[in-house]
Amino acid sequence: MRIVAGKHRGRRLAAPEGASVRPTSDRARESLFNVLAHRPLRTDGQPVLTDARVLDVFAGTGAMGLEALSRGAAHATFVERDRATLAVLEKNVATVGEQARTTILRADALSPPPAKTPANLAFLDPPYGENLAAPALAALAKGGWLEAGAIIVVEIGKKESLAAPPAFSLLDERQYGAARLILLRYDET
Repeated sequence: MRIVAGKHRGRRLAAPEGASVRPTSDRARESLFNVLAHRPLRTDGQPVLTDARVLDVFAGTGAMGLEALSRGAAHATFVERDRATLAVLEKNVATVGEQARTTILRADALSPPPAKTPANLAFLDPPYGENLAAPALAALAKGGWLEAGAIIVVEIGKKESLAAPPAFSLLDERQYGAARLILLRYDET
């Protein structure tokens, strides 16, 4: 696994041993970031990645947040609860030299601490088959983690469904192998 594009292009990222973490494939990440870079998703017409405040939840290796930093995001906050996976995430942040522009939180996505600053771009990659995406979206919204108009990318298994909470509107949906990527906008009510 590697950073696909931007200033850290080609940098290899570590992954934890075993099957507990399922990183998004390079192909799916490249396709997704092309959508984020070239499709007008924000209501103000601004590019999604430029100076974005990113939230990477169920962060695993941190590949999504690190890819965003590589492509112009200003800051990334990673939320991961597994201690062993956090060690790999910290190693990956150090590998690309982004310690100054990242925050790593050991927290549960279903009961996160209150946010200090809301994100305008978020990635959620919960374990497949556990129906954690919708409750995590609700918890993040309640905790102040999402700015009004934030773009959220949720990765679920291709045969799963997502009933997003009412404050989230569907923008796009794509399938890559075993993964479905769902793009939402947070329309704070």
